[in-house]
Amino acid sequence: MTTSYRFALLAASVTAALALSACQPAAEGTKATPIAEVMPPPIAVPESDADAMDPHAGHDMAAGDSMMDDSQMTDMHRDYTESMSNMHDEMMIGMTYNDPDTAFAKSMLGHHRGAVDMATIELKYGTDPTMRKLAQDIIDSQQVEIDIMRKWLASHPDAASPKPETQAMQQAYADGMDAMNNVMMLGIADPVADMAFARGMMPHHVSAVDMAKVQLKYGKDEEMRQLAQEIIDAQESEIELMQDWIATHKTDDNVIPDKTNAPEGVEANKTS
Repeated sequence: MTTSYRFALLAASVTAALALSACQPAAEGTKATPIAEVMPPPIAVPESDADAMDPHAGHDMAAGDSMMDDSQMTDMHRDYTESMSNMHDEMMIGMTYNDPDTAFAKSMLGHHRGAVDMATIELKYGTDPTMRKLAQDIIDSQQVEIDIMRKWLASHPDAASPKPETQAMQQAYADGMDAMNNVMMLGIADPVADMAFARGMMPHHVSAVDMAKVQLKYGKDEEMRQLAQEIIDAQESEIELMQDWIATHKTDDNVIPDKTNAPEGVEANKTS
């Protein structure tokens, strides 16, 4: 399978994950960033069910979607696509957990790793001082939060069965992932490295804020609730920074998505 087709149709994979929401993943060793060392032993599921959780099986990108084929992709775009695929896989597993606090920590862990990967790509290809500084700030701050979540997950196993709020929590995460994916895929396809970073990271941050709000609605653990609020406070200011930077630096060469396709809170066509 080519790099550009690794990233599955998110709506289809979300549906598959929700259908198996009461099940734990059979294994996580295939993830690009292993986390088995910080997670409790998962509840085993039949091999056939584990196969069904593969978010890529049978759901390759259709020709009309916003992906480029390999011949059109630059090294930067391949790096972003791989990063998004890895993040998507880990978040899909996280949202199947029963306890809202565990699901938040597990999903946000994958989300933060995706942010660090994207920021690293910006430092590799980008040249704008403001975006490069933002990228380094994201790496520094989110790595601290990654360590907090890893430590918390090591001592907080998942609930054995779904809780009353589990289904609503999972649906909220599914909706947010779908919205994030749609705009991020357009953003990272921008031909200008710094603009691709800003346009990809902005909906990524909006998604983190939305996830944190879901945690505040359904989560009970005080440490995870505090982390959720800190994520909201930090990332909302960075969202504003990126909105302003995009409005100042966009040109006719930047393929800015229609505002109606952006997640709530993202003004994709903001003008100065």
